[in-house]
Amino acid sequence: MELIIAGTVALDDVKTPFGEVKGALGGSATYAAYAASHFSRPGIVSVIGEDFPKQHLDMLEKRGIDLKGLKKEGKTFRWDGYYEFDMNEAKTLRTELNALENFTPKLPEAYKKAKYVFLANIDPGVQLAVLQQVKKPAWVVTDTMNFWIENKKEELMKVIKKTDTLLLNDGEARELFKTTNLVKAANEALKLGPSSVIIKKGEHGALLFTKDKHFNAPGYPLENIKDPTGCGDSFGGALIGHLASTKLHGEWNLRKAVMYGSTLASFNAEEFSLEKLKSIKKEDIEKRLKEFREMREF
Repeated sequence: MELIIAGTVALDDVKTPFGEVKGALGGSATYAAYAASHFSRPGIVSVIGEDFPKQHLDMLEKRGIDLKGLKKEGKTFRWDGYYEFDMNEAKTLRTELNALENFTPKLPEAYKKAKYVFLANIDPGVQLAVLQQVKKPAWVVTDTMNFWIENKKEELMKVIKKTDTLLLNDGEARELFKTTNLVKAANEALKLGPSSVIIKKGEHGALLFTKDKHFNAPGYPLENIKDPTGCGDSFGGALIGHLASTKLHGEWNLRKAVMYGSTLASFNAEEFSLEKLKSIKKEDIEKRLKEFREMREF
């Protein structure tokens, strides 16, 4: 496997001002892997329960996503949440960790040779366990969330030190580095080991920081937003999917990877679950990327 993605595979109940779904396919690894599949062939490292619908597995495999790293036991991780008109913030009603609670990843032999690793949002202990089994990764991208910053900070910092590109949203960056200034937060992150830091700002785009430069990616002005669940995961998946397909890690290719991330994230918000990501084609992605380029010309 050239690319592996460790994270959650879940069944979600989601309600927004524009509709709701129950038992929909979700999870950080799911969104990331599907977004990445538009660029390369990823494998998932996660756990599901015996109750997980077979049609979801069939759909992922048909897409070319490898599931040899997907363990099955107990009950599937479930999340129940909602959004109000501020679609940048999800409100959690209920979380059932189930099989995820005691998940210890054991990578198939082929996964241990992966050159690209995306540690999507999951317990930092799991992220570390995955990294310890991958022999010589060329590029590691790590995502996280406030819960891990507050409860597993020591382990998270160990993961960050082994990371090439760190993804945080603006709130997480401020909390992790105890500053309101995102430039200061990014510079503190760079001191820990990553060569690049991306701070996601939801509908307002993303900031890429490297040692000597920074890049400001715009948000796409969507007219129809139904569900932002998984947008950050889609961003990360598209980003590392592009890097894995090109095998280039320089400043300009990182910028292009960020723009592909923003493109896939914008598509994801237009429907619930993976419905929009399932319907788009390469030409749709390139058309929106072209629109992004035009937005930055002056």
